[in-house]
Formats: sequence, C-alpha cells, structure tokens
Amino acid sequence: MKSISPNSIAPPFARYSHGIELPEGARLVRTSGQLGLASDGSVPDGSEAQADICFGNIRAILAEAGLDESHVCHLTAYVTDRNYMAGYMAARDRFLENVEVLPSSTLLIVSGFTRPEFVVEIEVWAAG
Repeated sequence: MKSISPNSIAPPFARYSHGIELPEGARLVRTSGQLGLASDGSVPDGSEAQADICFGNIRAILAEAGLDESHVCHLTAYVTDRNYMAGYMAARDRFLENVEVLPSSTLLIVSGFTRPEFVVEIEVWAAG
C-alpha cells in the first residue's frame, strides 16, 4: 500500500492518510461494523473501552483471513457524541501504533445504534 497525501492540501490532523493506493491484484477483506460487545455479552462504559473491543474483534476477523492491522487500508468509525471522539481516537492510535502506512479514515457522529449503551462502531477495509 502507498499513502497519498498531496502537499497541495492540508495534512491530516490525526493518524490517517488522505488516500491509499492498493497494489495491483490485492485481495480485499471488509468487516462489518463492530460494536463494543465483549465475548461474555457485556458492554463496558465509555468509548475507549468499547473501541478496544471493536479493534480486538477486527484483529480476530483479519487474522482469520491471514491479515493484521498493517493491512488496513480504510477505517470508518461512528460515535454517538463528540465527547466520545477522544476515547475512540486513543484506541485507534493504539491499534495503529506499529503500522507504517496509515489507512484512510472517516469518523462520523450518529444519533445511535441498535442498543443505547453502544457509543462507538468501527469497520475496516483491508488489503493483502
């Protein structure tokens, strides 16, 4: 993968690339949106704890396909309030801490999810 961040536009203001070029013939893996639902059915309070679960689920899905976080080419996250952005971003930065080419990224604020205790949902595209 190759990061695309033209000098003619403002640089990204967080850990992401403006664009990603995939190698020819790359195999794509797309996850469903992951919620902060632990394997025991519990949902922790707060966006950071929920995002950590989301990223853990994403790691497991990618591993099943023989991929890891370094293969993520796009990340989309949804939070239910601006106050949840910082917790999500802290978890995202940990998820990407060893990644050389940062994925493109979209972060949206939405009105809610299927259950009121969910405050963050994350999905990714990966290429390998």
